[in-house]
Amino acid sequence: MSNERLRAALVASGVSTAEIAERVQVDPKTVERWITLGRTPYRTHRWTVANLLGVDAGYLWPETQDEKLTQVASTAELVAFYPNRGAVPAPLWADLVSEARQEVSLLVYAGLFWFDAFPHIVDTLAAKADAGVRVRLLLGDPDSEAITERGVEEGIDMAARIRLTLNLVAPLLGHDGVEVRLHGTTLYASLYRADDVMLANTHVYGAPAAHSPVLHLHRAPGGRLFEHYARSYERVWDQAREIR
Repeated sequence: MSNERLRAALVASGVSTAEIAERVQVDPKTVERWITLGRTPYRTHRWTVANLLGVDAGYLWPETQDEKLTQVASTAELVAFYPNRGAVPAPLWADLVSEARQEVSLLVYAGLFWFDAFPHIVDTLAAKADAGVRVRLLLGDPDSEAITERGVEEGIDMAARIRLTLNLVAPLLGHDGVEVRLHGTTLYASLYRADDVMLANTHVYGAPAAHSPVLHLHRAPGGRLFEHYARSYERVWDQAREIR
């Protein structure tokens, strides 16, 4: 039986079978057999392919899933748990950017504290983009209904905070390698990601993000926690509007 999920993921991502073969160091005919004959790759190959395509390995090869192993791997992804944002070691917020080699992705409404507390972040993001790092910033749309509702819930002028952040990131608009978009989705967690490291600041109704827990995650092969948040980011990114 053919693996139509793998075929569809390849088409959606634009990745060719030749690229997959080169990445996992197998013959392209082997990759074709994974698709047309439904052959199952070795575990390390499955993880590599899934990461390359941006999907969960369990989705591509559901017959391989061992819930105990998945649970262990997902638990291993949790590096640290902080009861609130103030408990996160300050250098960690900035180190996310300074140590990035491939991508920096931000999903917030305002994220004002990040740019305010670390004024060099904007320059560092620009330098990273110049070095080939993909920088994506997702901020809340100050004119959206979601922002109005969140402001009422927290008793603050959220739209004004977002506009302050937009002023701070203005030097990045139009900068090669930097993409800035506005979204109007309900935000359940603010995400600060660099490569395989992520800080997920959860949200609780009626409380500011600063008072809510933060998960320090590091992607691990076979884990699902990191990918769970990463896929959420992509869903918001796809429906957000670009600003220049």
